[in-house]
Amino acid sequence: MPMAVPPANAHCWLRLATGGLMRIKSDNLGTQMLAKRMEKSNASPPEKAAEIHAYYSKWERGLANEIAQFM
Repeated sequence: MPMAVPPANAHCWLRLATGGLMRIKSDNLGTQMLAKRMEKSNASPPEKAAEIHAYYSKWERGLANEIAQFM
């Protein structure tokens, strides 16, 4: 069974939004593009965290390896 995406209020999303996403090992182009966009974004950490959570919620079936890295 694939790893479930943590709830939106889990601390891992804020960690990912403040630089942690760049440390996730991924061959997924969408994830790489998201990481670059977050790195350059002027959005607040909570806004970034919400976007990252939405991405992983939408694509969780194909991203179980990445989700396991930030659990």
